[in-house]
Amino acid sequence: MAKVGLREWLAVGRVLASGRLARYGGPGEGPLNRFEAGFSKQFGIKHTLAVSSGTGALICGLAAAGLGPGDEVLVPAYTWIATAAAVLAVGAVPVIVDIDETLTMDPADIVRRITPRTRAILPVHMANMVCDMEAIMRIARTHGLLVIEDACQAVGVSYRGRRTGTIGDVGAFSFNQFKNINIGEGGAVVTDSDRFFARARMYHDVGALFRGHLDNYNEPHFFGVNLKASQIQGAMLNVQLKKLDPMLRRMRRRHGVMTRILSSAQAFRLGPHNDPDNAVGLHVMFETAKEASAFAAQHRRGVYRLYDSSRHVYTNWAPVLEQRAAHPAMNPFTWTKNPVEYAPDMCARSIDILQRTCRISLGENYPVPLMAYLARRMVGGEVSQRRLSYAA
Repeated sequence: MAKVGLREWLAVGRVLASGRLARYGGPGEGPLNRFEAGFSKQFGIKHTLAVSSGTGALICGLAAAGLGPGDEVLVPAYTWIATAAAVLAVGAVPVIVDIDETLTMDPADIVRRITPRTRAILPVHMANMVCDMEAIMRIARTHGLLVIEDACQAVGVSYRGRRTGTIGDVGAFSFNQFKNINIGEGGAVVTDSDRFFARARMYHDVGALFRGHLDNYNEPHFFGVNLKASQIQGAMLNVQLKKLDPMLRRMRRRHGVMTRILSSAQAFRLGPHNDPDNAVGLHVMFETAKEASAFAAQHRRGVYRLYDSSRHVYTNWAPVLEQRAAHPAMNPFTWTKNPVEYAPDMCARSIDILQRTCRISLGENYPVPLMAYLARRMVGGEVSQRRLSYAA
């Protein structure tokens, strides 16, 4: 995660001193406007809209693209529950798709899950591992589907020369304390579409009708909600944006050093990546779940087995699998023409991969020699690791 320090503190102090804390209501350009312009330039995207959270960004992006009741949206079996919940928030229903060994949506399973009711694909660049966006965009264009990119867990990461979140029709980012840009909580929606941007701006601000200075690109006004970010968030975002690319360069360097060491291991193999040259995510794979569990137990700091991060595994999304909503009359599952059914074993391949895989931190805030030392310990500890797996 990105570190927060003195520069963020000073930037917030200037906003507090100005007395202008809200998104709207003050004269001149505020920190949020500067961030949105800077983010668009740095990411090569036409429009950026800062919002209150990553979940808000997903909901806003889906609403902007016109997703709603009766629509099916394909989501991966491995992601934070907000990905599926955002689909339900706009009245559509999520259809869960298997991941492959890159920890992202399996393009082959995407094709298998498409129905006449499928309207969009929602790929997630999970844990800084990028999706196979060339294949996903090809499938989407062939079937006339929208692509809403969830780049919340891969802010700034590149896929074959383009930033994640900028390849599909709409992209969503998270800036909470566990992400590559960290302001505690925040998010952004991006798009090259003037229409989708106008709709996102309306949806994220219930008072958009009264912002006479905003061009709505001739899009009729509709009522929205309140997902606005504050100028305090904007101040921190401007500082964090400057830190992003240097941090990603540190992560790429550590990835190169650590993978060279870990590639010599016999007990495990390196997980594949859809863009190895720009990789800033690292995971290793074992033959059995017991071996992966034993490895995670032996190397506690910076290593965890993916299946043990239960909140990211679809089998634990109880409200989704049980199709429960806050009010039965507002339950999107009752609005579908064909029932969507879920089962714990519906994505058995994903469960198998997650049980046999461990993610390894790149330690971007630690010295390279230390991370190299830890990688050598992982390789050197293979014998004891095998003993642990046999005993488990």
